[in-house]
Amino acid sequence: MGTSFFLLFLLAFCSSIHNIVITTTTDLISTNQFIKDGETIVSSGGTFELGFFSPSGSSKRYIGIWYKQILSHVQTVIWVANRENPLTNSSSVQLKVIMPGILTLLNAKNESIWSTNTSRSVQNPVAVLLDSGNLVVKDANDDSPENFLWQSFHFPTDTHMPDMKLGKNFKTGHEVYLSAWKNDNDPAPGEFTRIIDPTGYPQVLTKRGISVSARIGPWNGLRWSGSPIPLLECCLFQFIFNEEEVYYSFSLINRSVLTRLVLTYNGYIQRLTWVDRTKRWRIYYNLPADNCDTHSLCGIYGSCDIDNTPVCGCLEKFVPKYPQQWEKGDWSEGCVRRTPLDCNKEHVFIKYSGIKLPDSKHSHYDKTKTLEGCRQVCARNCSCTAYSSLDISNGDKGCLLWFGELTDIRKLSERGQDIYIRMDSSEQESEAGSKRKKAKILAVSFSLLVAMILLILIFLLYKRKKKKKLQLKEDFELPLFQLSTITRATDNFSPNNKIGEGGFGPVYKGVLEEGQEIAVKRLSRTSMQGLDEYKNEVIYIAKLQHRNLVRLLGCCIQGQEKMLIYEYMPNKSLDSHIFDKTKSKLLDWPKRFDIINGIARGLLYLHQDSRLRIIHRDLKASNVLLDTDMNPKISDFGMARSVAGNEMGAKTRNVVGTHGYMSPEYAVDGIFSVKSDVFSFGVLLLEIVSCKRNRGFVHGDHNLNLLGHVWKLYKEDRSLELIDEQLTKSSHISQVLRLIQVGLLCVQQHPDDRPNMSSVVHMLANESLLPKAKEPGFFIERNVFGEAKSGSQTVSSKNEVTITLLDPR
Repeated sequence: MGTSFFLLFLLAFCSSIHNIVITTTTDLISTNQFIKDGETIVSSGGTFELGFFSPSGSSKRYIGIWYKQILSHVQTVIWVANRENPLTNSSSVQLKVIMPGILTLLNAKNESIWSTNTSRSVQNPVAVLLDSGNLVVKDANDDSPENFLWQSFHFPTDTHMPDMKLGKNFKTGHEVYLSAWKNDNDPAPGEFTRIIDPTGYPQVLTKRGISVSARIGPWNGLRWSGSPIPLLECCLFQFIFNEEEVYYSFSLINRSVLTRLVLTYNGYIQRLTWVDRTKRWRIYYNLPADNCDTHSLCGIYGSCDIDNTPVCGCLEKFVPKYPQQWEKGDWSEGCVRRTPLDCNKEHVFIKYSGIKLPDSKHSHYDKTKTLEGCRQVCARNCSCTAYSSLDISNGDKGCLLWFGELTDIRKLSERGQDIYIRMDSSEQESEAGSKRKKAKILAVSFSLLVAMILLILIFLLYKRKKKKKLQLKEDFELPLFQLSTITRATDNFSPNNKIGEGGFGPVYKGVLEEGQEIAVKRLSRTSMQGLDEYKNEVIYIAKLQHRNLVRLLGCCIQGQEKMLIYEYMPNKSLDSHIFDKTKSKLLDWPKRFDIINGIARGLLYLHQDSRLRIIHRDLKASNVLLDTDMNPKISDFGMARSVAGNEMGAKTRNVVGTHGYMSPEYAVDGIFSVKSDVFSFGVLLLEIVSCKRNRGFVHGDHNLNLLGHVWKLYKEDRSLELIDEQLTKSSHISQVLRLIQVGLLCVQQHPDDRPNMSSVVHMLANESLLPKAKEPGFFIERNVFGEAKSGSQTVSSKNEVTITLLDPR
């Protein structure tokens, strides 16, 4: 019997020697191996896995590549092989490598369902899944990328991965582009594609069929011209354009970061980054972000400004081509020059700043010219309608010249560029005319000198009587609302619509005629503090645009009325949630973490990324508003200050802010800086975690405030006791404890010990080791009875009174 068993074993071994099935973890398929349904190969670093899968809700089977490391609850597929030929029966199906170097999917009849191609053969072909997510077919002994027979990065589906080149090879004619899925559950090619269009000067297009649905714009040496989003700090971005090829790619600085760019089935471009603590993909940006990202929404020479109503307008010195259609909201025919061009007459070039460069399909370029050289080239050819700098990465270099009408222009608040458009010379005063005008002004000014002196004296007297005069500068370009519009929207400022009140005056909810909900901040006629705040709001927030800052829609100035109109926040302020026992129960940890992270990113923008370096000086729970999706938005810039250049702070005699949130150096010495805001953020973070106020905190064992209590627990390794009871059963306890330590780092006594907001954002997004916290500021014991007697113990938000000294800042 033993001999028979041995013979049977030997026969089974011999019969299978020609087709060895992969049963152990490997990263390759060779000519004598194959994989079948249920088996996979894994990249050498364990990041990616290849095998058979079915989309959610589908029984069809596909060969695909997905992230191996993050299979917690969602399978993230980055590439699909047989997307046009799904399997309805995967039994006896094999994925294998055959000579001369082809990867193929064979059915039970040994018929090819899907395969790669190759123009040459190798002796020992293998298919290898690299740790970049790239599946390559190559010679087993040759690792040079130039010699790959085939690679999936040359045939992507809907995902742009790090180190993948998106573009076109002019020598071979091969184009690498993204093709969206048909829907979330069907990887078949959908309607949308994302391409690098090399017609004219290359630009990124999203196309629906053959028509362009969105355009990001040409590369300007730093980024795509129309991108409103700063580039990720985790990555290096590269754009190559020469006689042989054009491509765009990004590579990771930190290989532990998982990030990808996806073209969704409905035409959106999403940049997603994996957050390991929350076990989900976070959307860094989503394009199109608004109506102005719609291709050529405003027609030729029309400019789209998302902050205006309506969004479409003509460029300066242009008028609607068909005014009646334009008034009805039909902007498709665009605009025309106010003074038509005549090639036989003199021309000038007028500068337009802060815009997304027009569609470059009908453009030429010259990498060698200066900006003045660009003007000269364009001036010699009447069909040249405009010019701009090709590369702004290190000053203005090269030319981008447009021929024909300009289209798909939008106003960009911060990342816009300059363009020079050909106009009739009558649109610009000639040099001789300018000199004549100056001579007239000098002659008239002498005769009016006495009158001007009298006017100045009258003005000074008027200014002394009024003490404060509100000046809204024209260059803020804020939309102006009629008083009648606001009156109707708020039902004549009905008490039922009043949603709050501050030092500036009351705040009302309103609804515009088109249905948009607004919040109206109405300046009290008796509040000098409110006048200061009003001017500060206009000066700063009108120039700021960030998803975590409340958006200023416009203003209303009519007679004695002065109002600011904001987007309405239906979930009101953060303090109404975290300090309310009922509402706080609705805030699970992922939502609280999102709120903390959003506040941090808003502060980072104020401190580092905005045109002005802004120090808020009054960050607190009641100044953080929550939108419909509970996304946080920092509000109330009445106390904000800006610092110039690389300065990080300043000193003032007039301390403003709220007790419990002010840093020691600011409250005592009047020294404020970005680290003052970091201190306030740390207090706010600890309040969100604990659902307890710093000011007025009471504990039976000591007379410390919240910071002192947290510090005591931290030193005794008892930080878990701080956590709000709603979070004690959370699966994110380790993350909560980490954020308590981040909060303590932010409230350290000495400003130099505190991290800046870029470090805080990094701490929130990564699992790196945190430094040990030092003693916080303002945690000394105090007379609780005395504070309670003075009203500081009250649980309402009235205890958070903003301190304001009314001397000029």
